[in-house]
Amino acid sequence: MSGISMRYIVDDVDAAVDFYRQHLGFALAFRPAPTFAIQNRDGFRLLVSGMTGPGGAPQAMPDGRKPEPGGWNRMQIEVEDLEAEVGRLRQAGARFRNEIVQGMGGKQILLEDPAGNPIELFEAPKK
Repeated sequence: MSGISMRYIVDDVDAAVDFYRQHLGFALAFRPAPTFAIQNRDGFRLLVSGMTGPGGAPQAMPDGRKPEPGGWNRMQIEVEDLEAEVGRLRQAGARFRNEIVQGMGGKQILLEDPAGNPIELFEAPKK
């Protein structure tokens, strides 16, 4: 496997796989263990790892800290119509960290996956 991937630590790999497939258009590429999956979208590879078990359990750092779900680093998915996308996701029961923010570079909102990991939905300014 070459290329660039992003790994999210999750509480429930099945819930993460379903969420990214149903709501954000990812396809399951590889599922070698119940606690690990690789999903693809538009050439981007997302690795989801459970907190326990073979194939996914995050290892503690030398100082004892353990990786956990729900940080602030995030992937960004560009959408054509942010308001429509947010409405669709809210109807499906999705959680957001904030409301839509408008800036000079466009509009954004932070969606959370089932483990609390953020996904930035972004709409570029119309030209």
